Amino acid sequence: MNEAIPQLDSFDEAALEDAFATLTKEVHEAATTEDAETFRLHWLGRKQGRLKLVSEAWLKSAPPEARKPLGIRFNQLKQQIEQTLEAPATVKAVSQGIDITLPGTLRAPGVPHPLLKTMHEIVAVFHHLGYSTNLGPQVETDFYNFEALNFPPNHPARDTQDTLVIAKQQSRPARDRLLMRTHTSPVQIRTMIDQAPPIRIVIPGKVHRNDAADATHSPIFHQVEGLCVDTNITFSDLKGTLDHAMKALFGSGVKTRFFPSFFPFTEPSADVQISCIFCNGKGCRKCKHSGWIELLGCGMVDPAVFAAVDEQRTAQGHQPAYDPKKITGFAFGMGVERIAMIQHGISDIGHFYSGDMRFLEQFA
Repeated sequence: MNEAIPQLDSFDEAALEDAFATLTKEVHEAATTEDAETFRLHWLGRKQGRLKLVSEAWLKSAPPEARKPLGIRFNQLKQQIEQTLEAPATVKAVSQGIDITLPGTLRAPGVPHPLLKTMHEIVAVFHHLGYSTNLGPQVETDFYNFEALNFPPNHPARDTQDTLVIAKQQSRPARDRLLMRTHTSPVQIRTMIDQAPPIRIVIPGKVHRNDAADATHSPIFHQVEGLCVDTNITFSDLKGTLDHAMKALFGSGVKTRFFPSFFPFTEPSADVQISCIFCNGKGCRKCKHSGWIELLGCGMVDPAVFAAVDEQRTAQGHQPAYDPKKITGFAFGMGVERIAMIQHGISDIGHFYSGDMRFLEQFA
């Protein structure tokens, strides 16, 4: 409890000097006997703090001519108290505030997010086939994201990739306007411009589309794309590569089948399905009783893409290297979330982004 504040009978310099000297001595004694929080409340408490009582007992009753010297000494005492708190070595709490008998804080080791774990598994499959990993920016130009991939301006195929465009780009040429990449395919173009064949790469990364969030869609998601370019690459090579990858990811009993499809940057193009891993192809709710699950898209690289690459290589001072009469290749792309949902039987893509530790800890 705070001791009573002595009354000042006189407000001359000598009386003030003695009164505040007594308070200063109290501050030094309290700093060596009280912990930091007790010391703070004792002197700076809003209701019963010692300084508040001094203010009420002395400042309010002082004659007008004494208020200035009294206020100066009051502020000096307050600064001294605050400096004592800011220098914790002078307060008892620092040396005695830690109870070493209490158990330490348990810090659980971090584990990869389930999406990262799945992405690494996919990439590892292709690393074992001799592919390397390439990465690229998430903010891309229209040229790399669309034009070089055989998406001409106003082409209907652009409508399937509802794009998030960076603001205030109207003054730029159309091909230089910035956007959030809608697939990791721009890295394929960047790699071919910088490097002559042979090329074998996988491209994991985050992509962005203006999709409404629901159980199977998210405006942010992840892809792993692949590109293989060399002489004498055929569709049979593509089928064998993806069949091996699906078996590595889902088990040796999984079957694959290819259906004709359309992608502007590949010709011919195909959608790839795997036999349902939940019912072994017999038909269930997961596969809509078809026995098959659609998983990814692929195809042979369109000669128009090679032409765009060589045009850009020439503009950058490189020699053309992608003559479609000599060079062929295939490309493929798969959604990481979709594969993770199938692997773990997850019905809502939103769980991956909810931050709910109860969900994430299942994969630790």
